[in-house]
Amino acid sequence: MPFIRPNPNRKPAAKPVNALASLVEAEKMMQIAILLPSAAFVGWLLGLGADHLLHQSWISLVGIIFGGVSGLVYVVRLVVTTGAKPGTGKGSPETKP
Repeated sequence: MPFIRPNPNRKPAAKPVNALASLVEAEKMMQIAILLPSAAFVGWLLGLGADHLLHQSWISLVGIIFGGVSGLVYVVRLVVTTGAKPGTGKGSPETKP
């Protein structure tokens, strides 16, 4: 019987997905869905408070825009870090050129 050398480039078998991992993924997706509207709402509240404090009427609109943009930036960062799981190849620090 001939000796068969192991393949050094062979990827390890994928781990079975357990219930806890699927719940964590669902929580991350819910966080993405809730984060953007809540960031815009918080920006609106802060702008509304600044409107009343400074006797202006345009700061609440700036607050909505700032909250929406900051929420969108955070959502994009969250999606990028969620998509770059270790060991998957793309975005992984373990990959070698």
